[in-house]
This record gives sequence, structure tokens and C-alpha cells, in this order.
Amino acid sequence: MTIERERMDYDVVVVGAGPAGLSTAIRLKQLAAERDQELSVVLVEKGSEVGAHILSGAVIDPIGLDKLLPEWRTDEECPLKTEVTRDVFRFLGPSGGVTLPGIFMPRRMANHRNFVGSLGSLCRWLGTVAEGLGVEIYPGFPAAELKRDENGAVIGIVTGDFGVGRDGEPKDGYTPGMELVGKYVVLAEGVRGSLSKSVIEEFGLAEGREPQKYGIGLKELWRVKDEVFEPGLVVHTMGWPLGNSTGGGSFLYHYGDNTMALGFVVHLNYSNPHLDPYREFQRFKLHPMMADMLEGATREGYGARAINEGGYQSVPKLAFPGGCLVGCAAGFVNVPRIKGNHNAMLTGIMAADHIADAIRDGRAHDTLDGYEDAWRGSDVGRDLYPVRNVKPLWSRLGTVGGVAVAGFDMWTNELGRFSLIGTLGHGGTDHGKLKAADKAKPIEYPRLDGSITFDRASSVYLSNTNHEEDQPVHLKLKEPELQKVSEFDVYAGPSARYCPAGVYEWDTDGDEARFVINAQNCVHCKTCDIKDPNQNLVWVPPEGGGGPNYIGM
Repeated sequence: MTIERERMDYDVVVVGAGPAGLSTAIRLKQLAAERDQELSVVLVEKGSEVGAHILSGAVIDPIGLDKLLPEWRTDEECPLKTEVTRDVFRFLGPSGGVTLPGIFMPRRMANHRNFVGSLGSLCRWLGTVAEGLGVEIYPGFPAAELKRDENGAVIGIVTGDFGVGRDGEPKDGYTPGMELVGKYVVLAEGVRGSLSKSVIEEFGLAEGREPQKYGIGLKELWRVKDEVFEPGLVVHTMGWPLGNSTGGGSFLYHYGDNTMALGFVVHLNYSNPHLDPYREFQRFKLHPMMADMLEGATREGYGARAINEGGYQSVPKLAFPGGCLVGCAAGFVNVPRIKGNHNAMLTGIMAADHIADAIRDGRAHDTLDGYEDAWRGSDVGRDLYPVRNVKPLWSRLGTVGGVAVAGFDMWTNELGRFSLIGTLGHGGTDHGKLKAADKAKPIEYPRLDGSITFDRASSVYLSNTNHEEDQPVHLKLKEPELQKVSEFDVYAGPSARYCPAGVYEWDTDGDEARFVINAQNCVHCKTCDIKDPNQNLVWVPPEGGGGPNYIGM
């Protein structure tokens, strides 16, 4: 059936209203005003509003904001107000911990002069700035597919259809998606974006690069008592409850009105299929360090999101015919600093500079080679290159040995601008690291108490997640039988554990285990698309506006 779609033409189409996409759009409009150049820019966002799908810690290095909007500190509407006042790093054991003296930490690890706050709130503000400059923003419109010309170059996107039933047939009120066509398309979808994934594969953008690496970040918002609230407090930990061979750690930030952002990251190259990142987070909250913080506190929010961890050697080629990747669509997180938002903004600004120049020169739908060539010599490259070995060392040597050697390597890069070990590889994909269940030790987790530790259902409730139930399931199985004979029979169904929202479960009440997908619970973290051992699960965008509706995350 041929679908007639409305077509709208622009100079630039941006996909994703995170810090990278918004920075791209804002910078394009700034350049247009400076040059008296006409530039039409449209930005589509799958969340119900700008910021609805944004989740980050977040301690924010202001270098990106300073470059994009130098007067942001004096803007009363900007929600980023709390500067870091105390920076603590601890290594935990089961009943205590050791605080690492700041003098031993590489200078780039320090958080002073950074800011603590909600990235979702910051993106909402950036959205108003973008609209004020003339950017057209359409929330609730996922980019479902790419539109190409006769030579295969990307010339636009097609937004998702509305009103398609679970059986794939149009319902009453069916509305086909629109074609948004531009001279260049900017993919700013965040980690493991569906269109970004497809162009990386189709155009071979990851050839000659190391595999991308990932973590899953889980976060809760708590309202804490006045006695323990310390505006600007930043605490990071590693060690317990994770074993030495499993990377990750916690973060704790105080800002705003007695708000505590409490989170936990688990690196997704873990090998034990019995490990449950969500339950590790809940167990972490039982550590004595957290007792005073959580006493009398109220939990107000929850969410989860995958994180890029591959770093310098895993960044794919950024430009392809007709468009480019920016921010976490490519992967610019600095792992030891636990920061990527500043680099997301800087790459968005950089891409906008090259796009505006190209359009001024009469170009369209070609490859922005200048953008690809520029990033490694920019502030982004200078941020990532000295820490390029942290993740590989952590993976090879474990938390204790890996962090110690990585610390030394960071010092040599910082002081002498060299590394004794060169540039290490990552040693394979995250999904390929899982052991068979019978080769791994089962893990027992403490009982959830409903006061400090909570089940998945109550947590998903706090994420305000909602999907139209009568729509095609957006979590696709390539081979349904493979899920049973491998994911369940060999690996004991890790999807029920690595998913932080209870989307997947194995029903074993009948004669044969049955795979159940509760798609309405999905918080769009993309962990299943990353960690499924057979890459048999594929995440695609659901109907627009579905998913979490995060507030203040």
C-alpha cells in the first residue's frame, strides 16, 4: 500500500532534543543571524515534550554552555544554579569505605567549577532558547526511517505513523507520518539511536574503530532532610556491591530544593548472566554510608538509560552522505569523569559550524568531511584522548588493578602527554561477554523493603511511563525460537534481569517457558538492544509521545 505523506522542506533536520541536538539547532540559528543567512531548522523529538526522555546524573562541565550561550549564568530562567562545593571519591567495602585523597587524583577528575543539576530541566530551557531563535520543534514525533535520494544519500526523515493497531493495520484516526526533508540531517538520538545504528552499519562508519562499549545508568531522585542536605555535594564511589571483575559505581549529588540525585552505573561487559543491575542498585542503598542520607527521605523519581563508554577509540566516523552524528549518537562520554553532556554540546556546535558553511557554499547532501577531520583536534578530542585507556584497563585488570594502572596512565598523559601503553583495544562487544548460566555463580539479593529498596513496578510508576497499548510492539525479536533455545536455555533469561523496567519475563508455569514482552513498561534505556547475547532483540521507536515522562531527571 502506497502511503501519501505530507512533505515539509528545511535546510537542516535535527533528530533528538537532547543537549547535542539542541546545541546544533541553536548554533545554526546564531550563525544565520550573524551572517544574515537564511537557515530553516526543524527538530523532532520522540518524547512527549523536550526533556521528557532526558536522564543524566548530572555534574555538568560548563565548557559547552559557555561556548554556546556565554551569558547563561546571568539568565534567570536557566535552571543550572548549583556549583560543586565538595567533591568526594570513595572506594567501598561491604560495611565501610576509604575516601581517596584528592591530591592523588588527576586534575581532570576534579569537579570544582562544574555545576550540579537536572539535564532534563536544562534541555527544556535550551528548547525555549531554540524556539526563540526560530527553530521549529516537534515533540512527540519519532524519526522512524530515513529518506534517501537516487544515489543513496540521506535527504530527510519520515516520522512515525499514528494510529496503527497491534496487528499492524490502521485504526480509526490513523495519521501517516510526515516527510521532513533537508540539505543535511543531524542525528542526535542519544545512545544506541535506531537511525544512528542503521547509518553506522550501512555506511561502514565503525570500520577501523573499536567496538562501542556501554553501561547502564539507574537513577532515583530523593528529597532529603535539611540536616543532611549539602548544596553542591558530589560523591562518587566504586567497589561494593559489585565484585572486582564487574565495573561500575555510584553517584550522589545534592542540588536545588533538598534534592539528591542518587544513581548507580553497571558496565555492560559483565559476564555473569545472573547479575541484575537494578537489584545491585537497590542493594547499594543498604550500605552504611547511605543510612543518614536516606533516613526520613522521600523517593520522588526513577529512570534508567544506557551510557556510551567506548571513548576515543570507539567513536565512529561522524559524517555520511547527507548528514552526521552528534553527541551520544556517536559516543563522547569521558568514562573516568562520568561526563558526556559537555562533549555532546561541543559536537553539536562543531557540526552546526560545518553545516552552515556548507550551505553558504551552495552544498547539500554531501559528506561533511571537515567535521569528521576536526573533532579529534578539538576540545572534545583533548578531553577524550588522555583517558582512552581507562575503560580497557578496567575491563582487563578489574576494578582495583585497572583503576590503579589507569590512574597512572592518566597522570603520564596529563603531565608528559604520553602513555607507556599506547592505545589499548576493548577486546570485543559487551553482548559477547556473557557466560553460559551453568558456568556462572547465582547471585542472591536482599529482600526489598519498600522503604529504601523498591521493586521495579513501583519504580516504573515514578518514571511516568506510558505507551498506547494498541500499537505494534516496539521490541522486535528477529528469531523468536532463538530466544528460547539460547537466551533462556543457555543463559537463564538475563533479559528479565538486565532490563530495569520489568519489560521482559519468562513465564515458566506451562509445559514450556514462554517469553513475555511488557512493552508498555519500556523506559527507552536501550539495554536490551545492547546486551542480548544473540543480538536477537531490536529496539525501534514506538508511537510518538510514548515512554517515560521524566520530571527533573
